[in-house]
Amino acid sequence: MTHVVTEQCVHCKFAECVTYCPVACFREADTFLVIDPRECIDCGNCVEACPADAIYPEDELPEELAAALEWNARLADRLPLATSAVAPLAGGEQWNGRPGKWLSLPPEQAPRVPRTVESGSART
Repeated sequence: MTHVVTEQCVHCKFAECVTYCPVACFREADTFLVIDPRECIDCGNCVEACPADAIYPEDELPEELAAALEWNARLADRLPLATSAVAPLAGGEQWNGRPGKWLSLPPEQAPRVPRTVESGSART
């Protein structure tokens, strides 16, 4: 099993999760991070570290965020390794909690799995 970064990371990328991860499983895009499912050891450290509540264990991923499984796996193959030097995005706080952030991504970075339920709900 793996942990999964969801769209709540998009335009936030606070990056605390990277420093709490004991293995090299995070990959970095310009405006978000993803988890490489082949590298994740399912420790859960990243979940508590994420101020955007953007990370879920795979088996607890809400249905409306299910597209994140494909998104993380596909982009992990293309993106460079995130290191502890990842800088949080300026203005990330302004994006925190906003719905529909996947829609703001270029097509090559957006999830490919159709979403049937409105996405972007923050964890309650």
